[in-house]
Amino acid sequence: MDMESSVKCEPGSPLGLSRCTQPSLDESFGRDVFADYNVDDYGSDGNSGDNSGDISPCSIDNGKMDFISSSFSSDPESMDGPKRICLVCGDIASGYHYGVSSCEACKAFFKRTIQGNIEYSCPANGDCEITKRRRKACQACRFQKCLRVGMLREGVRLDRVRGGRQKYKRSLDSLSQPLIQPILPMVKKACYEFQHENKILTQLLNIESQLDKLYANPEPELVNDEMRFIAAFSDLADRELVITISWAKQVPGFCNLSLSDQMNLLQHSWLEILCLNLVFRSCPYIGYIRFAEDLQMTADECKKCQCSPELDNLTRKLAKKFTNMGVTKEEYLLLKAMTLCNIDVVIENSEAVRNLQDKLQDALIDYVKSRYAGNLRRLGHLYLLLPPLTHIKLLAKQYWFDVKKDGRVMMHKLFLEMLEADS
Repeated sequence: MDMESSVKCEPGSPLGLSRCTQPSLDESFGRDVFADYNVDDYGSDGNSGDNSGDISPCSIDNGKMDFISSSFSSDPESMDGPKRICLVCGDIASGYHYGVSSCEACKAFFKRTIQGNIEYSCPANGDCEITKRRRKACQACRFQKCLRVGMLREGVRLDRVRGGRQKYKRSLDSLSQPLIQPILPMVKKACYEFQHENKILTQLLNIESQLDKLYANPEPELVNDEMRFIAAFSDLADRELVITISWAKQVPGFCNLSLSDQMNLLQHSWLEILCLNLVFRSCPYIGYIRFAEDLQMTADECKKCQCSPELDNLTRKLAKKFTNMGVTKEEYLLLKAMTLCNIDVVIENSEAVRNLQDKLQDALIDYVKSRYAGNLRRLGHLYLLLPPLTHIKLLAKQYWFDVKKDGRVMMHKLFLEMLEADS
C-alpha cells in the first residue's frame, strides 16, 4: 500500500476516528489505531498488560512457601492449625512432594507420568479446570498444572528403585550439614527457570486473559438470513480487529519497534490472526465453526448464508487438524505472536523484528521441550499449520472485498482501511 495515500476519518466511525486530522495513515496510525479505545464501545478493558502482579509458580497469593521440609510437622500446634492443601487439585495435602505441597494422588500421578515418559493430549483447549473432583478428567492439563505450581522433574527417580533416598551415599561431613543447603538452591533454580525462561509465554497468557470474549447476541433467525448474518459477521470482525490491535500493543517487545514497523507488521498480519482466532475458537471441532461465543454454525448453515464454500471448507479442515493435534492454548498464543511478527514485509529495522521473532520461537521450543519431553518433531507439525492459514487469509480477504463491492452491508471505516492496506 502507498503509505502517502490520504485516509479520511468519518465522524460517525465506531472508533471515533474523527480525532484523526492528519491526512496520512502513516501519521495518524500511531495516535488512533494504537490508541486506547473506549471500553463501552468495544468491550475491551484496555489493560496495558502489566505483569507486576504475577504470582510466582512457587508461591500462593504471593506468599512464600517453605520447601525445606519433606513432610508436615507432627507438632501439636501445627496439627491444630489450618490444614495445607494440594496446590494441584485443592485436596488436603499429605506433604511436600517434588518441591510443592501436594496430595498423594497428585504425587503418584506426577511420578507415574515422569517415569513412564507419558505424553497426554487435552481434548479441549488446554485450560481445563483441575479440582479434587475433576483431576482425573484431563491428564494433560493436570500434568501442566503440576509443572506450573513448581513440581520438579529432577525429583523423580527414573530407575523405579523403592526407598531411593536411602540408597544415596553421603560422606560423614555431609551428615552434619543441614539439608537446607542442597535443597534450596535446587528449588530456587527451578522456580527461576520456570518464571524467566518462559517469561514471554507467561506474559502472553496474562494478556489473553484480559481480552474480552466475542459475543454476537444473535437473533433466532440470524443463521437463516444471509444479509443479517453478513452484517453481524462484519461487526464481529471489526470488533475483533480492535481487540487485536489492543493485544498487539502488549505483545512483549512489539512496542519497542518503530511505529512504522509496528504499522506494517499489523497491517500485514491482522486478517491472518483473525483467521487463526476463528480456527482455535472452533476447537475441539465437532462440526461447528464458532464465529463468537454465542454464534456457531454448521456447514449447511454457512451454505445458506452464502459463505464462500472453499473458505468454509478449509477453515473446518484446519480446525480438525488443530483438534487432532491437541494444539494447546500456549502453542496457539505463541503461533499468534509469531504471525504478528512475520518479517515478509517492508520494514525499517529487520534485525529488531528478527530478534523478536527468534525470542518467540525460542519460547515455543522451550514449551515443546517441557511439555513433550524434548520431542521437537512437534515443532515441525505446528509450523505446518501456518501455510493453510495463509491460504485461508487470502480467501477471507477476497470474501470481504466481495462484501464491500456488493454494497448492501455497512462496513466500518477502520476495517476497510486495514483491508485495503494489505492488498
